[in-house]
Amino acid sequence: MIHPSVKIALLFLASASAVVAAETAAAPTTRLPETTSTALTSVLSENTPIGETGRPEWTGARRFTGTRVYIQQEPGEVGVETWWRMKNHRDGSKSHRLLEEVEIGLPYRMQLDLYNDIEGDDKGRFHYQSFNVELRYALADWGKIWGNPTLYGEYKFADSHWGPDVYEFKILLGDQFLSRWHWGVNFVWEAETAGEREQEFQIPLGLSYSVIDGKLGVGVEALYDHDTVKGERGHPAHQFNIGPSLQWRPTPRLHVDLSCQWGTNNRSEREITWVIIGYDFGRVGHSERAYTPMSGRQN
Repeated sequence: MIHPSVKIALLFLASASAVVAAETAAAPTTRLPETTSTALTSVLSENTPIGETGRPEWTGARRFTGTRVYIQQEPGEVGVETWWRMKNHRDGSKSHRLLEEVEIGLPYRMQLDLYNDIEGDDKGRFHYQSFNVELRYALADWGKIWGNPTLYGEYKFADSHWGPDVYEFKILLGDQFLSRWHWGVNFVWEAETAGEREQEFQIPLGLSYSVIDGKLGVGVEALYDHDTVKGERGHPAHQFNIGPSLQWRPTPRLHVDLSCQWGTNNRSEREITWVIIGYDFGRVGHSERAYTPMSGRQN
């Protein structure tokens, strides 16, 4: 008998294959080739500035499973993502989270994300958890401020049968250094509005290296979690998970992200696995993303 988590993974991979086939059959998306500057310095296509903010092309496809960087969509652009997260708990039980997300690019360096949260266990019992609304605001165009800081706010409208509403605030940081290397780190504070009034402070971070320009990246991701509940604020649970990650971009518009993080102490989850499949439709009514040629930008 095939394990439920394996079935879900196979379903995700089958969905990715279907989208790849559809993308291959459609007209190819124009993508800037690898170019050479006047200084004879090689410029990777994934580092090509795009859009109104001049951000590099790699930011358009979520680079890390648990760490967000800047914004992904330009004004008028739309993308979708499907997430699966599996937690293997210390007591031997497992839990699953399925997220269906729509990303909408807004003016003034903002992005609106809407998604549904469905949760379940390893016995196949799933339920609707919440409808989530997320808004990001980048403080400046790419490269103007160190770390490209972006403010993030989210509210989760939960099904009252399964728990209280939750609000969340984040500071997103990320950039690239040397050639092919990318990093991201977030500072997260999340709190329940009722019930046990659980509060979490998290620091997810990621480091990635582009093995194949615009196609394949490998790296490592980690998550620190400080968790407390009402009446026990002085006795927090400290968790730290770390493990390898991978991003595969079979087409310019399609990305698949994988990570598996293992716990480092007795309070950590034994294992956290992420699978994300995302597709960018680009600007509504247009067939190409908003690339800005290198020759048209200031030095």
